[in-house]
Amino acid sequence: MGLMDFIKKQFIDILEWTESGDGVLAWRYPMADNEIQYGGSLTVRESQMAVFVNEGKVADVFGPGMYKLTTQTLPVLTYLKNWDKLFASPFKSDVYFFSTRQQIDQRWGTSQPVTIRDKDFGAVRLRAFGNFAYRITDPKLFHTEITGTRDRYTTEDLDGQLRGMMLQHISDAVATSGVPFLDLAANQIEFAQQLKAATAPSFEAIGLKLESVTVQNVSLPDELQKILDQKIGMGMVGNDMGKFMQYQTAQAIPAMAQGVGQGGGSGLAGDAMGLGAGMAMGQVLAQQMGSAMAQANAASAASAAAAAPVAAAPAAPAMTAEQVMATLEKLGDLKAKGILTEAEFAAKKADLLAKL
Repeated sequence: MGLMDFIKKQFIDILEWTESGDGVLAWRYPMADNEIQYGGSLTVRESQMAVFVNEGKVADVFGPGMYKLTTQTLPVLTYLKNWDKLFASPFKSDVYFFSTRQQIDQRWGTSQPVTIRDKDFGAVRLRAFGNFAYRITDPKLFHTEITGTRDRYTTEDLDGQLRGMMLQHISDAVATSGVPFLDLAANQIEFAQQLKAATAPSFEAIGLKLESVTVQNVSLPDELQKILDQKIGMGMVGNDMGKFMQYQTAQAIPAMAQGVGQGGGSGLAGDAMGLGAGMAMGQVLAQQMGSAMAQANAASAASAAAAAPVAAAPAAPAMTAEQVMATLEKLGDLKAKGILTEAEFAAKKADLLAKL
């Protein structure tokens, strides 16, 4: 290097990073063709870490503090460069600063329903969303796995990857928690804790720590929510199937009326709903008709039974005096033989005499 080149070259004696704006995770100090002054200072503020990279290899890592750059404070870089301990010339190295503060209010959510196993329903497709917070804890790992040689890396650049990590562990979180879907809404804290536990190792693998996870809402797709509403309605009427069928019919009639008014349903789903509603209505109507017929039959039978004695009883023919006397004689013989008692004979006698 010529004398003029040496004079024109600028030497950096202060290395520091003042974060500008939110969301910057990594920032490379703009070295250009400059070199770092041996004995210069490095300032790493709280919530920051700095990494020296020599010819693509991560060398020394610095936490918060102020450092004088010498062979003693740069042991790995000294080894990589084969410096003599008395070496005191400027040197060239890439320096990266990393923000280690919490990146809060990062959003996650299901763009499409996620299918999970459930104790009550067997399998359901649910939607969920919430937020999470994380921070960089291993800048060396984060540099080698994620940021590389980029001048600047932000939370926006990492957002899609982290969302995917959250979503792929939802099923594991629900299975681990053991909480049925119907209880998830009341146990969102437990669900969030399990989601954090299931996802944290994936964050650690790229140098991050998942600090917190919240679940703000858990819901079903509209078509499954309707089924859930019906199950809740069935629970309200208990085990009375007649009441349940009436409930089903009451739910189906407005939809069927609307479908008829608009010229029918739309597609297979509409046909299926119409069929279900029709079956429910048919069962209720059949039950009601059967009950009505049974009541009608019972009423007819009672009426016929009441009318039968009147219609079947013919007018008793009048007895002549001779017939009355002959009958009395026969009764007298029966009394004499002991077949009729005195009281029975007297009653029969009075009855016959009343017919004269």
